[in-house]
Amino acid sequence: MTPELQAINGSNLVAAFHLAQRAPLILRRDPQGETNSHLSEHNGKESENYGVIERLLFSCLRSGDDKSALLCTEQLAARFGVTDEKVTGLRGLYEEATAENRSTLEKCLQKYDLVLSKNPMNLPILKRRVALLCSLSRPVDAISSLINLLDAVPTDAEAWCELADLYHSQGMSSQATFCLEEALLIVPNAWNIHAFLGEVLYSAALSSDAADSLQLLEGSIHRFSRSIELCTDYLRGFYGLFLATSLLERKRRVENHSHDQSAHTRSSLTSEVLDELAIFARGRLDEIMKSRTSEHHNWKGNQNEMLAAKELLDRADNMNL
Repeated sequence: MTPELQAINGSNLVAAFHLAQRAPLILRRDPQGETNSHLSEHNGKESENYGVIERLLFSCLRSGDDKSALLCTEQLAARFGVTDEKVTGLRGLYEEATAENRSTLEKCLQKYDLVLSKNPMNLPILKRRVALLCSLSRPVDAISSLINLLDAVPTDAEAWCELADLYHSQGMSSQATFCLEEALLIVPNAWNIHAFLGEVLYSAALSSDAADSLQLLEGSIHRFSRSIELCTDYLRGFYGLFLATSLLERKRRVENHSHDQSAHTRSSLTSEVLDELAIFARGRLDEIMKSRTSEHHNWKGNQNEMLAAKELLDRADNMNL
């Protein structure tokens, strides 16, 4: 992989900024309209060259280099045509990113509606429309648009997850759960989706009555457990597992004072199992935190997750959990 591709694929904003600084060189063309030798000497196939330009577009938009981003869209349009579905979606992304106010974003939405009136199955535009509706704080319309998209393409796991996220944001846990279960039928080994489902079930447990809460927490623990089984260093999965096991054990202690314990004993998640899972999750969290803060001090993952995990461990220490 070339240095350009490595920088484009990286999630670090600094890398994107440095790459955008080199955009004029990367985008330069010779009089015959061929991609400059800086790219072609590393990438023999034309499709890969234009793949570089597409990813360069994202880096330029992230770093605020709107001029180079526009050149990227123009080069792609010149090669594949302005009516190409993917090109129209990328052009829409550029116009959204450079919009100055809400009124301009509304005009982008009108353009999407016009394109879809001519071609209702333009998937890149359908997805951009959903993203724009979310940006405009119109979740109900975004949900409706995603349902239409999934009616046409029911095997789009990403769309199912996006719909689940929207439902979850509106407090519709059962609908979010259904969507994530549909996604897992498509990608059953996606550890992040298992963890997301665990989070939805955990959130639902917090607002449910006692009996339902215990059942939802058990489901949450199973999902988090599956997540870390599939990815043994998934921070979010261990974080959720520690939270869910600790909460279920506390709720059971409260219930045991006034209810029959037979339902608890029938569950595979006995108190002993919960204790073992909590100890295991906490230990792995501590190991992952130490690894990523010392051995891998340049780790570029989600820093917010790291901070949340640290706060959870500190709180557990203070409570002697």
